[in-house]
Amino acid sequence: MRWVLFLASLVAALGLAVLTAQTPKPLPASTPAVQFSAARAMMDVNRIARAPHPVGSAEHRQVQTYLVQRLTALGLQPSLQTGALSPAAVARIEREGGNATGVQAVNIVGVLPGRDPDLPAVVLMAHYDSVPNSPGAADDATGVAAILEAVRAIKARGGAERTLVVLFTDAEELNLDGARAFFSEHPLRDDIGAVINLEARGGGGRAMMFETGPGNAQTIARYAQATRRATGGPSSNALAIFVYRLMPNGTDFTVAADRKLAGINLAFIGRPAQYHAPSSTPQALDQGSVQHIGSQALEMADDLLRAPTLPQATQNAVYADVFGLFVVQHSPAIGWLLLTVGVLATAFAAWGARHATGLLGMSVVKGALGGLWLLASAIVVCQAVRVLAGPVGSRVASAETYYTLLRRLAVLEIAVALAIAGLVLALVVGRARIGRRTVAGVIIGAAVVATALGGLNLAVIGAAVVAVGLSLWPAGEDETTWGGWLGTILLVLFLGGVVQAVAPEAAFILLWPGLIATLAAAVTAVVGAQLTSWQALMPSVVITIIVGGWLLVQGHGVFLGVGMDLPGALGLIALLVVLLARPLAPNLKVSSRR
Repeated sequence: MRWVLFLASLVAALGLAVLTAQTPKPLPASTPAVQFSAARAMMDVNRIARAPHPVGSAEHRQVQTYLVQRLTALGLQPSLQTGALSPAAVARIEREGGNATGVQAVNIVGVLPGRDPDLPAVVLMAHYDSVPNSPGAADDATGVAAILEAVRAIKARGGAERTLVVLFTDAEELNLDGARAFFSEHPLRDDIGAVINLEARGGGGRAMMFETGPGNAQTIARYAQATRRATGGPSSNALAIFVYRLMPNGTDFTVAADRKLAGINLAFIGRPAQYHAPSSTPQALDQGSVQHIGSQALEMADDLLRAPTLPQATQNAVYADVFGLFVVQHSPAIGWLLLTVGVLATAFAAWGARHATGLLGMSVVKGALGGLWLLASAIVVCQAVRVLAGPVGSRVASAETYYTLLRRLAVLEIAVALAIAGLVLALVVGRARIGRRTVAGVIIGAAVVATALGGLNLAVIGAAVVAVGLSLWPAGEDETTWGGWLGTILLVLFLGGVVQAVAPEAAFILLWPGLIATLAAAVTAVVGAQLTSWQALMPSVVITIIVGGWLLVQGHGVFLGVGMDLPGALGLIALLVVLLARPLAPNLKVSSRR
């Protein structure tokens, strides 16, 4: 029974994750005028992305002329703003074989006046240049076309109080020069109160809101409210924003955020092989992604344009969407409350388990060490998979390596997921049954491969020492189901407490599943602490399917974002899924009593 429940629950969680990670169905051109239609937006994508249009090219000038005509047709009376290219942009043009003499960044600015010109305006922003070797259907013809369609829909909904500024920036691909020119030199720069930017790093997938201005609690509240009306719903979480801020990447929104402006940055990053590639054509573009990013941009812009006040900087919110249906949001301080409740529920479950099964404290300790083994092993094995996928190297240090890995990212994700699945099975079946020396040998081999091909990595070496030591420890196996479950819960709560102390916005990824697992454990301790009945296992089945499915969706997003450099990050997702499914593990004894 346990094998069936264990495997069926994990398969169901995977199915739920795959289902909810799909892009929404693109709406046809016959969609009512007040809604966003991907089919209508694709008419502009087809024209803009018919060929590469880098800064200074003839095609770039033709795209510029076309966009001026489109904004004029929408009644926005566009103007052009020129700005000098930065030395870095000039160097890049020349490095790519172009001639930068006389070339300038040319922004296209259109204004849709609001009823009250004294209110701070809202900007819809995307860049219209592409890299030299790509038509740029996703990056960023989609963003430009989505804005044009959003403006049409906003006008169809009737006038708003605030002014809408449409900003098609230039030279984003070179060095964000167009955005810098607008926010430092344009006469409208001081009238802006909020910015919505559209980007892409790939050719498909759900569009995620991955960056905001500082102190984003009010922004997130408005985003959560507005995107309930969007096709496909919201897609965002505080972890994505926290991680993105630590990365060296930048978009046009970076310039706005540096000026303390409120707003959101939207992008889709699926189908990564199309990023900056000749294959980024309108025909290869996922129109569901166009629908999702455009619908979110429309609803957020419309909400802000009609809002009595724009979001102000307060504190950063802790939040995440739930399967694209709604957003759960709370203040950072609530994390301590969640942690406290989790600890209390764990204590109650431990009391019930000890009363019913004779649970020993050492069994719980071994359960926690089993979870630590999984984390450490994942770091080592996943890094070995990463370097075997090539190009070799300890980090993604060149553009050639970056684009090569993007083309291989889908296969790499599958390989990493399979490797982690093997580690989870080793944890469930028991390292002793497989052979402690065999398990330790696999980890040592992975560490050697990761180091030989990827260079010295102290994190990998340290994780290997921990994993090998726990693999060889003769008494290191979990003794009971309750011990394994409660030990994993305590490990997750401990890690959640550490993250809550240093980065509270990111702690939800640990505290939310940890709290749900502790409550399930408390319920199980009441309805069937012996863990022998269907009723006793049902709480774990339910949370494994629902919360596990949600975690797998988060894991997919995490891997697309940081998998090239930190593939072991999926080990944390695996630990959290194990946290939910641990009572269903088929090999462990229920009682410590002899």
